[in-house]
Amino acid sequence: MKYYIIAGEASGDLHGANLMKALYKEDSNADIRFWGGDLMKNVGGTLVKHYRELAFMGFIEVVFNLKTILSNIKICKTDIAKFQPDTIIFIDYPGFNMRIAKWAKERGIRTHYYISPQIWAWKESRIADIKRDVDKMYVILPFEKDFYEGKHNFPVEFVGHPLIDAIHNQPLIDPPVFRKEHELNEKPIIALLPGSRKQEITKMLSVMLSVVKDFPDYQFVIAGAPSQEYVFYESFISNENIKFISNKTYDLLRNATAALVTSGTATLETALFKVPEVVCYKGSWASYQIAKRIITLKYISLVNLIMDEEVVTELIQDDFNPKNIRIELNKILEPNHRKSLLEKYDLLEKKLGGIGASENTAKLIVADLKQNTNH
Repeated sequence: MKYYIIAGEASGDLHGANLMKALYKEDSNADIRFWGGDLMKNVGGTLVKHYRELAFMGFIEVVFNLKTILSNIKICKTDIAKFQPDTIIFIDYPGFNMRIAKWAKERGIRTHYYISPQIWAWKESRIADIKRDVDKMYVILPFEKDFYEGKHNFPVEFVGHPLIDAIHNQPLIDPPVFRKEHELNEKPIIALLPGSRKQEITKMLSVMLSVVKDFPDYQFVIAGAPSQEYVFYESFISNENIKFISNKTYDLLRNATAALVTSGTATLETALFKVPEVVCYKGSWASYQIAKRIITLKYISLVNLIMDEEVVTELIQDDFNPKNIRIELNKILEPNHRKSLLEKYDLLEKKLGGIGASENTAKLIVADLKQNTNH
């Protein structure tokens, strides 16, 4: 069968790659064409457009890049029409994907959505579009099933969280080998995860690094995003206690003592690697003011949302400053606080279910297609 997959950012590329592996196992004749990144490309299929060309963060930034976004939507529709897939699989990235889903549904193409748009956070009105345009929805957070089925009478499948798969499949690396390979010294590591987009990294990293001088017994290691070149990070590396590792975030987390993490999927990844963290976020003033008025959630990190309590500290906008980072970093380095935090992380992992999200989803997609097509 022919599958068209659309992932628009780094996390979607990771989950898309694992889903593709599972689809190839489930359907030996799978023909896959996709929008994604290097991880998906390494699995096989045909890459149409890299997510580097798609990622715009914040409301204002989207407005400024609207011409590019609309052009990409047109390119995508043309490419799908030419490929004539049996299904389109959407991975998160709702602003783009929901537009394609509407167009695809009108043309009778089967639509599967893996990793739900976060309409429980904002734009809950999108439920009408989802009910109209999405044939099957696969959710990865336990509370999403209650949200869709209980509140909106829309059946969904809870498949488990794909991050558990991704972490479980990550090959182990011996700590001394890791340190030697990346020229790290023996000091404990504080990992810095400033995001994947240039504007986001620029905002976050300079503030994160402002506390380096206060922790001379630690080395701060920047997790370089696969979508960015080393030269972009170079200006941030101002002293010997600041190191840089590109595209090895999981290896870094496996060896880290603590972490400062930009809000997003990385907050959950860090928790699943059992690394005490402080969650950080700072957007443009205008984007933040808009978000504050339309997002009604108590928390911004997935860790706290899933647990429905403040497990990890969130430093948002003006609270994200050197003084607060210093205070919170000291807290998570303190043994008793660390112990209670790690116990919460264990409960979090149990809530997310076991391994197998990618396989579960692939099986359900293939079964649905067999039932609803002539194959």
